[in-house]
Amino acid sequence: MLALLPRPLITMPERKLPPPLTPADQLDATLRQQGYAVLSPASVCALAGVSLSDLQALEPSWNDLPPDAYLKDGGRYRRRRHASLEVSGAAVHQVPHRAHWQPLSYNALHGGMQRWFEPMAAEVLARPVWQALLRWLGQVASRIQGQQTWYTEAHQFRIDTTDGIGRPTPEGAHRDGVDWVAVFLVGRHGIKGGETRVFDVDSPRGQRFTLTEPWSLLLLDDQRVIHETTPIQPVESEGWRDTLVVTLRAGGFLDDPAPALKA
Repeated sequence: MLALLPRPLITMPERKLPPPLTPADQLDATLRQQGYAVLSPASVCALAGVSLSDLQALEPSWNDLPPDAYLKDGGRYRRRRHASLEVSGAAVHQVPHRAHWQPLSYNALHGGMQRWFEPMAAEVLARPVWQALLRWLGQVASRIQGQQTWYTEAHQFRIDTTDGIGRPTPEGAHRDGVDWVAVFLVGRHGIKGGETRVFDVDSPRGQRFTLTEPWSLLLLDDQRVIHETTPIQPVESEGWRDTLVVTLRAGGFLDDPAPALKA
């Protein structure tokens, strides 16, 4: 009787779809037309009035993010810090540290609970490039939605491959419950996956692509689109994907309607 030989494992090469970059002078029109836009690092720098070297100077702070203690899937793959600010015109004002909260209707996995993440470093928040970035995002939101104060939350994320697989959006495709969401890719190392997917809220239309250039930006109208990022897997001994997520909301922060004191 002939012995059956094991089939060789076939590994398909990863195909990264390039992002649909929006020219800098078409940002507002693209946001109005389709509810999202992707900017290259050069466009981000030109529009925000910052240098790439100043943005890169923020990157070492991603090496000092504490573990996310609130993951409900038992994972150890996410590290993060959090800050809350008010952005109005040229003024950027940091507010006292507060919990991050989302209703279950927006985040079925981690909604409905106060999450007290460690604060972003004061040295990062004081940098002129940080202030300029937030001012610019507020200006973009105000051009589309009207001049007002933007209640802003910033999240530094590192998703790593400690568990073999890291999940940038364990809650799946979602909205954040705000008006605008800015997702900056800060860096990626030793991984495959991490594909970004954006879908219309009210139609089957969507787009998928992979951000690979540090400080490229996906800017989303949270009322019109949902988004997710696929899991990452290591291709080296260790891998990670760093992002900066900034949300802007009109009218006030998204707060727990029945707040409890921090334990």
